Amino acid sequence: MAISMTGFGRGEAAGGGYRVTVELKSVNHRFLEVAARLPRPYAGLEERVRKVIQESVRRGRIEVYINTVETEERKRLVKVDKELALSYDKTLKELASALQTSYETDIYRLAVLPEVLRVEEAEVDLEEVWEVWAKALEQALDRFNEMRRAEGVKLAQDMQKRFEGIGEDLRLIEERAGILPAEYSEKLKERIQILLGETVVDEARLLNEAAFFADKVSITEELVRLHSHILQSGGALQAAEPSGRKLDFLLQEMNREINTIGSKANDLAVAQVVIRVKSELEKIREQVQNIE
Repeated sequence: MAISMTGFGRGEAAGGGYRVTVELKSVNHRFLEVAARLPRPYAGLEERVRKVIQESVRRGRIEVYINTVETEERKRLVKVDKELALSYDKTLKELASALQTSYETDIYRLAVLPEVLRVEEAEVDLEEVWEVWAKALEQALDRFNEMRRAEGVKLAQDMQKRFEGIGEDLRLIEERAGILPAEYSEKLKERIQILLGETVVDEARLLNEAAFFADKVSITEELVRLHSHILQSGGALQAAEPSGRKLDFLLQEMNREINTIGSKANDLAVAQVVIRVKSELEKIREQVQNIE
């Protein structure tokens, strides 16, 4: 089944004193690239986030946004820099002595001096946070993949319809290719007759020339390969595994075959159909760039 590389998913979860929102959005990319933007206290969970995503996504550039709100007051600790406080006290004593004024140690005044006391948040328990993150991430991934699958179905239907149209065009080319040698033979005969006048045309020579032309402009092999590629493409669109790269390769081969047909046939009617087929292949190629 074709899966789109573009999608969006949002998940929410709460527990353990946290409320978490996860958003995933993706765009096309040759490989899988996960860009996670995590709050600094939770940077240690980035690798886990990547691993979960890599288990269900094969290609695309995925941006991950995680918002974590604390719903309960966390413990706050007061830290004292004793060495700094003592240094302040010593310096103030020296300053008082130099100014010949009195000085008495006042712990309350020392405590308000810069950086003597500081308030720190308790260390984050990443395991506890991950339990909530994992739930929100799973929900976001489910919705994200649901959207990608729905978009993939639409893309596959559009491409399948275009492949069917190309198949009909190839049958038109086959019909036209079948009468080209006879037309060439007739035109050649008319030209030779004009040049030779009343002289009798050598039918055997003419038949040999027509046979040589028919072999030269034969596009049977190209048509067989094109039909085969179209059949394989239809199978790839329905396959369970990602099909984007396979489809991209098959389209390159189809373009090569249709270009060869256009150059070998040397016929206006065939050339017109070839242009139409190439236009459809290009539209399909653009769609394939969205397929995982």
